[in-house]
Amino acid sequence: MQTGNLQFRQILLPIFFVFAILVANTCFAQKDSLVASPQPAKDTITTARTFISDTIAHKKEFQPNPKKAGLYSAILPGSGQLYNRQYWKMPIIYAGFGVAAYFIKFNYDNYTKYHNAYLGRINNANPTDPFVNYTQDQLKILSDDYEHYLDLTILYTAIGYIGQVLDAVTYAYLRNFDISRNLSMKIRPVMNPQGPGIGLVINVKPTQPFSSTVSGFAR
Repeated sequence: MQTGNLQFRQILLPIFFVFAILVANTCFAQKDSLVASPQPAKDTITTARTFISDTIAHKKEFQPNPKKAGLYSAILPGSGQLYNRQYWKMPIIYAGFGVAAYFIKFNYDNYTKYHNAYLGRINNANPTDPFVNYTQDQLKILSDDYEHYLDLTILYTAIGYIGQVLDAVTYAYLRNFDISRNLSMKIRPVMNPQGPGIGLVINVKPTQPFSSTVSGFAR
């Protein structure tokens, strides 16, 4: 009976020893996993914060494309300002073009009316136009005047059209132009060989400890 128990113990002891090693390795692995698990979470949070910061910075640093702004304004007046996010300019532009269209039609209608009446008076002893109080020469003057007004209105409209295109392009170029305290321009009294005068001083102060001054002299 004792011999059987001894043999049983000899068989059970190695099995228990192997089982203890397996349990110990499992516990240490779980401990390592618990210690290392916060690292991926920390990396994920850092990555998310970086992504959010980059997205916000990208939104704040909106830089329109000048070519696109000019093209949009050339195709449809005011659309370049819309692209540049200058929404307040669109009503002004369309109001201006509305006024221009009104005067173009007004001047064209009057020019056509007086010009046709003038042509009807030429070599016609019995004119049928409603302008009986005007002579042939007066009709010619009125026709020429409204033709001149019509040409001016079209010219000013074209200038306004080109102006709104240039405005869209210029604003797109200067959208993120930095104007800060690092740039300054002052008028100061100066001394020059010809005597005292007034100088225009421009100071440029970049982030590095450097500054340059440009002075102009005037007596």
